[in-house]
Amino acid sequence: MNNKRTNEALGRASVDEYLNQDKHPVVVVLDDIRSLSNVGSIFRTADAFNVESVALCGITGTPPHRDIQRTALGATESVEWTHEEDITIFLLKKREEGYKLLAVEQCDDSIDPKSIEDSVFPCCVILGNEVNGVSQDVIELCDAVIEIPQQGTKHSLNVTIAGGIVLWELFKRNSG
Repeated sequence: MNNKRTNEALGRASVDEYLNQDKHPVVVVLDDIRSLSNVGSIFRTADAFNVESVALCGITGTPPHRDIQRTALGATESVEWTHEEDITIFLLKKREEGYKLLAVEQCDDSIDPKSIEDSVFPCCVILGNEVNGVSQDVIELCDAVIEIPQQGTKHSLNVTIAGGIVLWELFKRNSG
């Protein structure tokens, strides 16, 4: 029989153990995310995939805030994060440190998430504003643009869903 496991049976790390684990070499960059619930959800996904950190850029809200905490469920305590006023300065610094810059957006020469190469690490995954997406200025800095294939009538996915899909693909490539 397929029985649901209890939280205790899942054997998750404590916050202290989690903070000391080796991280996947991925920085999630949130650029001008308006919804604090989206910010919290992305923290929770970042925790699940054991990423290096989250960079909150521009107008993106920062912890502590009850609307972030409501969806993060404590992940702001386990995932390292910074607030960066200027995304361009931050991304150029990360590039100097050897990070590949990957935007999640719909562009002419975008790639499918399944086409991400293993050599992409370390990388920054840039998620843009819920209405305007990743700005053209930021896209021009990027090494690649990832576009999630869609067949429905809507033009895009919610930023938290798009982030989860891309982080899952990166996680699979760096967990083998």
